[in-house]
This record gives sequence, C-alpha cells and structure tokens, in this order.
Amino acid sequence: MILNDNNESINSAQQRAVLVGINTGRRDEISIEDSMEELKELTKAAGAEVLDMVIQNKDKIDNAYFIGKGKAEEVKMVATALDADIVIFNDELSPSQIRNLEETIEVTIIDRTTLILDIFARRATTKEAKLQVELAQLRYRLPRLVGLGISLSRTGAGIGTRGPGEQKLEIDRRRILDRISDIKRQIKESAKNREVQRAQRKKNKIPVVSLVGYTNAGKSTLMNKLLDLSIGDSEGKKVYSEDMLFATLDTYHRRIVLEDKSEFILTDTVGFVSKLPHHLVEAFKATLDEVIEADLLIHVIDSSNENYDMQIKVTNGVLEDLKAFNKPTLYAFNKCDRNENDIMPRTKESVIISALTGHGIDDLIKSIKGHVFNDMIECKMLIPFEKGDIYSYLHEKTNVSNVSYEANGTYLETELCEADYNKYKQYIIEE
Repeated sequence: MILNDNNESINSAQQRAVLVGINTGRRDEISIEDSMEELKELTKAAGAEVLDMVIQNKDKIDNAYFIGKGKAEEVKMVATALDADIVIFNDELSPSQIRNLEETIEVTIIDRTTLILDIFARRATTKEAKLQVELAQLRYRLPRLVGLGISLSRTGAGIGTRGPGEQKLEIDRRRILDRISDIKRQIKESAKNREVQRAQRKKNKIPVVSLVGYTNAGKSTLMNKLLDLSIGDSEGKKVYSEDMLFATLDTYHRRIVLEDKSEFILTDTVGFVSKLPHHLVEAFKATLDEVIEADLLIHVIDSSNENYDMQIKVTNGVLEDLKAFNKPTLYAFNKCDRNENDIMPRTKESVIISALTGHGIDDLIKSIKGHVFNDMIECKMLIPFEKGDIYSYLHEKTNVSNVSYEANGTYLETELCEADYNKYKQYIIEE
C-alpha cells in the first residue's frame, strides 16, 4: 500500500529499486555486505521491489555525487536497463548530491535516512509515535528545502513522500519551524506524564525490565509470552507482533506478576537498526529514556539470523549513544526453534529461548528474578489479629509459604523486599 501526503491509500504499482552502497574500508563499520543486505530488507519493508545492488569501493566520499560521476553514469545504465524508478543510497546524502544524482541518473533518488523515516511514517499508529516521526522528518527536511527542488516539487506518491509531505518548493520555512516547536511541546508534555508514572513506580519499589534489541528480533513476541505467564487476565494487554522490520514503534508498559507474587514492569521499545538516523534517535529520546531508567535490560537477539553478531554490535552501539550500555543486561538468544547452528555463546548472562514456543522462558524468568529481586529477605512474622489489613497485604503481594494461627496472632513465613521489610519489621520474629 502506498500513502499520499494525507496518509490516504492510493493505487500505485510497486516501486522498482536499485540499491547503491559505498565501501570505504573503515574497520569501525559493519561489513558492506551486511549493510546492503539490511538496506534490502528495509526497502522491502517500505513496499518496493529490489532489482539490483551496486557497490563501489572508494576511500573517500565524492562531495558532488557521493559515488563519483563515472559511477553515477554506471548506476544510470543499470537503472535504465532494469526499468527502475527509484535508486536508494545506503548513506545520508546532502541536498546537492541528491540534485546532481537525479540530474544524472534521471530517476528518483533517496537516501537511507529517508527510507527509514518513510517506514516509520508508515508504521506509526499512536499520536505520540506519529509526532515523533513527523518531528524527525521535519528536522531532516528543513535544511534541504532549497537543495531538494526536484524531490519536493515531485507529484505523485511513493517512498519518501509520507508524513509531513511538503511537495512544493515554496515551503514556508517559518511554518515548519513553528510546527517543530509545537510538536516538541506536545512530546515534552507526554514525557512529563511518563516521569510522573516513573516516579510512582520508584516510590512503590517496582523494578523495571526493558526489552531492547535489533528490529524484528522478537521483543514484542517475548512480551506477549511473559504476559501469558503473568497472573491475571492478559489477553487485553497483548501487543502487536509481526515478522517484519519495525512492526511496532510505540513504547509499551506491562505489569508482570509471577506465581510467587513477585512483580515487575516490562517495557518494550522501538527496535534498532544500523545507521539509525540521528533525527529519529533525538525524536524518540523521550520514549527511549525508559531504557536509561530500567533496572535490567533484556537484549533480545535473533539467533536464527546469520548476522546476529552484527546486530548485537549495532544494538550495543545505540545503547552506548543512550549512555545505557553499562546497565545490567541479560542476553536472550531468541528463535532457537529456527536456529540450525549451535553457535550461541552460553555464558552466565545469556539464555537460549524461543519466545514463540516458550522454550527457555523458565530459565529467563529465573535470571530476571536473580537480578531484580536479589534483595528479597526471608522472614518469619507474627501479625496481630487486629492488623488484618497488613496480613491481607502480605498475603496478596508477597510469597507466603506457611501460615498458622497462634494465640496472639497469625504466624507466616514469606519473602520481603527491602521497602516492605523496613515498613513491617516490627512484626518480624526471625529472619
């Protein structure tokens, strides 16, 4: 489905794309092969057909054409021969590079940033997610108003035209700046609401566990599996999950209550990808703060993907940018039901699971509890009969293992967190 500027569906043939990447040989980057394969999946996620991929080995980026004029002519021949109507570059292009490439190749030119922004615009469903994507698009397009003459004046629809969708060269710059200010204000209000909720969770001493990982690693599926194991009705709390890149963009919070009455808040955030646009990271900063504030990260990894090492590297890079890389982390190697190669590391901080079948989930829960409930204190308590409210609270909220009725009160054995221990320590008769 192709959307126009008003996010209305229109009939359009599937776009046919040629992908172009440059290999500078830098060792701090993922391999060009992995990066181009990822670009291919992103292009498919945007609804286009990939016809061919062109890679150039070049030490230095060409300021005018990115790949050099000679290579641009070669790309033109490939695009013409295959009847392509769009060429997608694997890096962010400057306005002048886009203009020069469109004049040479004579088809629509977009870069990786535009492609990812387009996918986000397609997948955003909630008001906040739409605002965050629009903010990223406007920030990206603002300095390109003059340079993107051909692109912005283009009629029709396709990849790169969703979201704010200004298609005229005579865009009112002030209007865009005003819109950016308005969106930032609305996002700030949402952030304030999250801060209030976060403060309440801290006050109640409820630990927060955050799912992080590469897009399509199975985070949402894992959240739903843990909800299945949570005490109480969870059907209405399930989140959308699908085998596709960036299936969900929203941050979800779900309360997980285990059989022993221990509970934690589980959060699911937007998935990561290599070369994630800076504007997107900034726009989603308010929701990604959930990762920063979490007590434990579960790094979900698609172990069935042969490039999972690269995906781990990408996720760790984003976590470093968020200053969350040093947080306590469990590595959940997911999709073991699809994995034919026994090559996953088996360390103290890693668990092999299948969020789909449930394999290894018990081990994961045990590891989670070992991290976030390591301050639990086993206690023997005597609760006076007139303190029925305290007994009811302990019976409902803690793992009571033994109860008997004595002459001067109710005897029970349970586990208390530090906060409850300090609150009810006058009733403790033995630790």
